[in-house]
Amino acid sequence: MSPRAASWLAWSLAAVSVAMFLVGAALTVLSLHSGTVTQAPSDWGTAGPLSGLLIFLPFLAFPLVGALIASRRPENPIGWICLVAGLFWMFIVLGASIPDSYAYPVIFDALTGWTWVPPVGLLGIYMILLFPDGRLPSRRWRPFAWFAGAVMVLTSVAVTISPGPLPDHPGVSNPLGLEGHSMVAQALLGAPVLLPICILVSAFSLVWRYRHSGGEVRLQIKWVAFAASLVGLTYAATLVSGLFLTPETSTNGQGAPLWLALLQDTVLISYAGVPIAVGFAVLRYRLYEIDILINRALVYGSLTVLLASAYVGGVVGLQAILRALSGQESTLAVVASTLAIAALFNPLRRRVQAFVDRRFYRKKYDARKTLEAFSSRLRDETDLHALSGDLLTVVRETMQPAHVSLWVRPGPHDEPSVRQS
Repeated sequence: MSPRAASWLAWSLAAVSVAMFLVGAALTVLSLHSGTVTQAPSDWGTAGPLSGLLIFLPFLAFPLVGALIASRRPENPIGWICLVAGLFWMFIVLGASIPDSYAYPVIFDALTGWTWVPPVGLLGIYMILLFPDGRLPSRRWRPFAWFAGAVMVLTSVAVTISPGPLPDHPGVSNPLGLEGHSMVAQALLGAPVLLPICILVSAFSLVWRYRHSGGEVRLQIKWVAFAASLVGLTYAATLVSGLFLTPETSTNGQGAPLWLALLQDTVLISYAGVPIAVGFAVLRYRLYEIDILINRALVYGSLTVLLASAYVGGVVGLQAILRALSGQESTLAVVASTLAIAALFNPLRRRVQAFVDRRFYRKKYDARKTLEAFSSRLRDETDLHALSGDLLTVVRETMQPAHVSLWVRPGPHDEPSVRQS
């Protein structure tokens, strides 16, 4: 396929994905307006009745980023994987948005219930297994790639023939379900258990690739690992906040407070960071800035946790003291804690930055210490020969070049000198 044809095909598939999402959104809005709700509203986020639709909105980034990758790197299957996975996600959105009042055969639900398997398998197994260059880590992984494909096919068949009620029609049994207990049926119904195992093996392959590669490949893997870590951290923070800070909302069925709903929206937005990070990594755009992003995330994430803990502790502690002294509530605790946090921000940020550099970026920390020591000697050094030697030592320790030379411009009565190391 020519690059022009690949680009046309990629953007056409992306346009189909966007069109399916827009049609699904229109059907959802119309069903809400007419009172024929297609699905129960989710308690997640601030979208209310539209939350079920907006949960899939970040996944729209997969076909768009996939089209960008496939149009520029058509030989790399990563872009096509994102495109196909995005198509399936948007097809699920479209199917879930069809109003319940629309009479379509139940067999349609039975035949399309497996459509979640391809996007999960493609993204969870093959995108990780082939990332970032579109090739397997080694030939030894080829049998696993074929095995994972067979697991995806068997899982799709197992979901289709699984007996019991349909997910979208709880009162209707699956017309394609196998009610018997034959050996074939039991073997097929056990296939979905292998799917998460294949995903874990693919994750191990990415760790193996990172440990056995260097240079740009490590930076590319860092991009995806950074985006996935953000998703995990925001999701974990949301769960912890919901369980410990607002436990009453999970027991009495009431909606979450606004701040928790906004945090849940942040989790949804963070999902879009994964395909965006894949695009940055595969296209090598701003590849070398990932270490800066990770450094800033570690520093400001730790700083936020420390300051928030100090603020909450200060408010609670001062409120208790003031209540014991005056017998009433006072805003003085909030004001004092706010001023204390403002005063602590810069000193604490410098200490956290130094700790992160010392713990995770040792080379950068040692290089900075070397430069600081050289700067202090530079103020008192008068011997040009000794200064030249110190400068060569600093360059060798911080930059680690294969060869370094220093040319000193001569004065009117001096001979030019060259120092090498």
